[in-house]
Amino acid sequence: MKKEEILLWEVERILFGDTPAAFMVEVLMRALIIYGVALVVLRLLGKRMTGQLSIIEMSVMITLGAIISVPMQLPDRGVFYGILALLCALVFQRGINLLGFKSQKFEKTVQGEITMLVKDGIMQLDEMDRTSISKQQLFAVLRSKKIYNLGKVKRMYLEACGIFSVYEEKKEKPGLPLLPPSDKGILEAANSFEPHTKVVCINCGALQQKKNKDSQCENCGNHQWEKAII
Repeated sequence: MKKEEILLWEVERILFGDTPAAFMVEVLMRALIIYGVALVVLRLLGKRMTGQLSIIEMSVMITLGAIISVPMQLPDRGVFYGILALLCALVFQRGINLLGFKSQKFEKTVQGEITMLVKDGIMQLDEMDRTSISKQQLFAVLRSKKIYNLGKVKRMYLEACGIFSVYEEKKEKPGLPLLPPSDKGILEAANSFEPHTKVVCINCGALQQKKNKDSQCENCGNHQWEKAII
């Protein structure tokens, strides 16, 4: 389209483009056909496609969006080629799942691996750095599960699909408070939590008996401490 042909007051062109009005009916027909085929393909892709997506499944979903848009809107592109592309995406995704089922090594390569973020109430800082998970993200997840003391976390994993799995200690154990220090109201409400004689490293959550103000954390080498709570 040439520059001089662009007129800002051409409302009809802005809304409907240069295609004839009859093409709107064709767009509806194309949309119904592609939508129906897409529903079938998504059903065949499996329940995982409607849940938490893995990297491969997310890639397939993005591909489906790109595939669907062209045959639905362009008059010079046939619907058949869009359907063929959808079927190719289906075969690709099912094939990847089959290979992952038969080969654990292949599955780890394409899907990723589980990562341990907390072990026995101590944050695994190297793993958090590798997966780009901040402490505040980790604390937010734990608070959402009504855990306000890091010592209560026996294990916390970042699954390959991106969700967090948390396993709590069965017995009471002192640990790092997870309550936001800026919220004085929640801190006052936390007075029911029993303070512990030991302290925790605010960098990793390691619990130990503080000897003096310059004591070094045996786990990460940090020098900043906070009173542990139960």
